[in-house]
Amino acid sequence: MKAKTFFTGVTVGLVAGIVAAIATAPQSGQQLRRNLGQNAAVAKEQITDVQSQLSKVKQSILTATNEAKNNIPLITNELKETISRFKQEIEPDALKLQQEIETLQKSISEIEKNLPQPKKQQEFEE
Repeated sequence: MKAKTFFTGVTVGLVAGIVAAIATAPQSGQQLRRNLGQNAAVAKEQITDVQSQLSKVKQSILTATNEAKNNIPLITNELKETISRFKQEIEPDALKLQQEIETLQKSISEIEKNLPQPKKQQEFEE
């Protein structure tokens, strides 16, 4: 929502409230003027407060946006560096594991060659 639209809505609401109060309040002219002055002062104060709060929110959003723009590339670079270091650290272990797997596969192949072959089903039936 745009601030201008919001302020327009607040202003229209305040004016409508004041008009409704004037129309329904049985007051003398002097008392009515005093009440209108007080209500106008309160309305001005409330509008000022709303403007101040909106300004603070806008500034907070700008600050958060700038921090995100500055920090996201840094975090991305740090993450890339960490992944690169991790790959470099595990590379020797990965090679060792690959060699051990190859050795185990060779051992399994040799064991399978040395095991007696199972007899076929026909040999058992005879």
